[in-house]
Amino acid sequence: MSGGRLGRSPRVFGGGTPLVYAVALLVAVVTLAPVSFAVIGGLRSNAQLAESPAGLPDPVVTDNYRRVLTSQAFWQYALNSTVIAVITTALVVVLGLMAAYPLARYRFRWREPLYMTFVVGLLFPATVAIIPLFVLVTRDLHLGNSWWGVALPQAAFALPVTVVILRPFLMALPDELEEAALIDGASRIGFFWRIVVPLSRPGMVTVGVLAFVGSWNAYLLPLLLLQGDRKTLPLGVADFSTQYSSDTAGVFAFTTLAMIPALAFFLLLQGRIVSGLQGAVKG
Repeated sequence: MSGGRLGRSPRVFGGGTPLVYAVALLVAVVTLAPVSFAVIGGLRSNAQLAESPAGLPDPVVTDNYRRVLTSQAFWQYALNSTVIAVITTALVVVLGLMAAYPLARYRFRWREPLYMTFVVGLLFPATVAIIPLFVLVTRDLHLGNSWWGVALPQAAFALPVTVVILRPFLMALPDELEEAALIDGASRIGFFWRIVVPLSRPGMVTVGVLAFVGSWNAYLLPLLLLQGDRKTLPLGVADFSTQYSSDTAGVFAFTTLAMIPALAFFLLLQGRIVSGLQGAVKG
């Protein structure tokens, strides 16, 4: 009997040990604590925050959120962020899929070295080339203080991870499927649009969400390129925090409302993101 007890494996709860759940709970608490603090802080008055920074609203104050939502500047910032994020996402998905397709389905001499350039591109964030980007966008392309001036560099720096994620999806497609399509009279372009694109939707959703959230949260590039009524929400948060530095509750409300769209978009599609990343790994 004692030997049987010694030989038992650790108790498993739904595929994970208690230690795994404890670590996951700790990570969730650390991640959600700042968000919860900002949301709750926006429902309190400045007097309540000064008296007890970590307390609960008593009473609940909704005026902070109301003032932000009735502010014309907030909606202008939100419009700019939305347009730039949509343009960036569309460019990333379309160009990334078009770049990954030949790297996955065609066989040519420099295919792997070309793919490695995208892999190496993962090591270089936009901050490394921020000054040359500023000169290129403003002086050469004349796109300073415009939506496209921010969206184009953001899409370019998002392409490496996009190609790395999408290439395994395309490589996993059976060659027999392409051969059957060609026998039926489909061209290479027809096979791409009618078969490859629909079958790659999980990966496209994954890279699209990552591009959208990354664009929404971008700060440094918009800071250098955008001015006045072209500023995005992260810049609006910084301006609001500076202008109303004494209104802590208002800053919390503005910050909370600024992060809600990207957070909701991510949570809405998180299941597809996981399946998309799993498909990339399996491929």
